[in-house]
Amino acid sequence: MTNLNELYKQWCGEEPTKVEKIEGSGSNRQYYRLYDKDGKTVIGVNGTSRDEDHAFIYLTKHFGQRKLPVPHILAVSDDELCYLQTDLGDISLFDALKGGRMAGGRYNEHEKQLLRRTIRELPNIQLRGARGLEWDNCYPQPAFDEESVLFDLNYFKYCFLKPSELDFHELKLEANFHLFAKDLVAEQGESFLYRDFQARNVMLTPDGHPQFIDYQGGRRGPYYYDLASFLWQASARYPNKLRNELVLEYYKSLKHYIEVPPVRHFVSRLRLFVLFRTLQVLGAYGYRGYFERKKHFLDSIPPAIDNLRELLQHESEFPYPYMMDMLRRLTEMPRYAHIEQPAVNRTDGLRTADSSPYVSNPQDGPATFSKYDGKGPLVVRVFSFSYRKGIPEDESGNGGGYVFDCRSTHNPGRYEPYKKLTGLDEPVIRFLEDDGEILTFLHSVYKLADAHVKRYIERGFTSLMFSFGCTGGQHRSVYSAQHLAEHLHEKFGVEVHVVHREQNISQVFEATAKND
Repeated sequence: MTNLNELYKQWCGEEPTKVEKIEGSGSNRQYYRLYDKDGKTVIGVNGTSRDEDHAFIYLTKHFGQRKLPVPHILAVSDDELCYLQTDLGDISLFDALKGGRMAGGRYNEHEKQLLRRTIRELPNIQLRGARGLEWDNCYPQPAFDEESVLFDLNYFKYCFLKPSELDFHELKLEANFHLFAKDLVAEQGESFLYRDFQARNVMLTPDGHPQFIDYQGGRRGPYYYDLASFLWQASARYPNKLRNELVLEYYKSLKHYIEVPPVRHFVSRLRLFVLFRTLQVLGAYGYRGYFERKKHFLDSIPPAIDNLRELLQHESEFPYPYMMDMLRRLTEMPRYAHIEQPAVNRTDGLRTADSSPYVSNPQDGPATFSKYDGKGPLVVRVFSFSYRKGIPEDESGNGGGYVFDCRSTHNPGRYEPYKKLTGLDEPVIRFLEDDGEILTFLHSVYKLADAHVKRYIERGFTSLMFSFGCTGGQHRSVYSAQHLAEHLHEKFGVEVHVVHREQNISQVFEATAKND
């Protein structure tokens, strides 16, 4: 906060008379409202990632030059880790639509008009905003590509599909994932993909006109993504009639900026991105709900499953037979099949909850009981490998655990100075950490791994396996496996075996008395 006060003083000539912290950001950035002596306000931001902050600052200045409805950057620190921007107020589109959401998707005419204005403005930022944009300034990557799609699909697989305990053939699903990814990136175009286009990131002027924030994760990509992200947001529960109307509003607005494809092609492509976005959010809900036990995300799963069930009515449009069969079986699982109909009693025509739910008996035992409980101690095995030579076999009989694909991150093996080195060598470590993509990747892995190891220790399980794959099993996978092994040993004190299969290197971190 000290740096932000100094920046404000440099910009304004005096310190703020009042500072209020603004809650609700989904990132590590911290937001403050700073007041001057006349009560006028600006927003101050403290960031933790220079690259992310740089992306927002660059995009905001660029969009400002294009006369787009975004905040203005007022001052930036030399390291770009804090900056000041204009205050767009407190009312977001999400706030303004609360009544319709609370009514289960019955939006009044005023709320519908706000949605129409927002959706008509989206092509403006996507197409006009893309003109002259230098994509290398985007964070964490300049374009929507096949590797990033596969990363999100595997996130869905590991964080939602596997915890569901649905039986599926992983290699067949992976093959369909690759086909799906190729189709999604087939139409790139020169448009700005907002990436996080949602009602929370649209602020409203006093007369109800939209202004946009939090686009720092944007990149070059297909415009369908943002439309799917916005209109098929599970918690919004937009009725089909309203959703179709808003798709048409967007399509008409898009005509002002580019030559649009025929309606049939447009709708078909849009459904492809709706399916991708649905799987993407289910992955996020699975991680936040099943692993972090956050109620909001658990509550968001039923409407997302409803979206998926509705998409399956157009199954013939998706040429991925195994994936579609697997998704159909997922929606038919008992835990999801009747997720919207828990009530059994009726009073005056209204459904009510069951008034006599089952009360557990102490003799039932714990809900998570397993014949493997209490064996302990836990031994963690971590592998690096090359996908060319296949995923490491699990010799413990426990099924192989987690497999993480590192190929979405920047590959030092493309450059001559690193070709004979590995992810254990200092020059490669510096390359990967300076680039930063691997750190973002591992940040998510650590959260997932920590929750799993903690639970396995609590239950007295004996074996857990993590595997990291990349193209050659030499750089990114080696770095990731080594760092996860060291991280888990340092945090939990468990015995960890790390094996860099393609490098014929192995190491054992002996168990310590350290507790989490």
